[in-house]
Amino acid sequence: MESSLDGSVLGDPGVSLMGSELGLEAVMPAARKRYKWMPLCAVQEWIILDAIVTDAERTKVAAAGCLPMFMFAHKVVDDEQRRFEPGHWVRSSMGTAFNDGFLFETRNTVYVLLGPGYRKSATIKEIFSLF
Repeated sequence: MESSLDGSVLGDPGVSLMGSELGLEAVMPAARKRYKWMPLCAVQEWIILDAIVTDAERTKVAAAGCLPMFMFAHKVVDDEQRRFEPGHWVRSSMGTAFNDGFLFETRNTVYVLLGPGYRKSATIKEIFSLF
């Protein structure tokens, strides 16, 4: 399955980041110790997208317990609940936390970011054009 990618969002890579450098066999148990009940999904070739929002929108997002950020990954490596097939892409719902440089939390999932990735700003329209 190919993703529909808007060149303006993914064309400029943004700021380089490094996710976990541990192998899948080491990083998943470590994440499981921290997140006892949350489903884990390991991804590669990822981008953290900081949504460009107004102050009023930021206030609403914060009131909902979220941060105006999303995660897009070109490659799912392992999804514990088998919602996403290995090798497919995934776009998260709005994030609730980003910890240790490689654990991107949403209300329903913790995405374990493997290897190099990027972080950049994008409009909500651009973020939702990724499907």
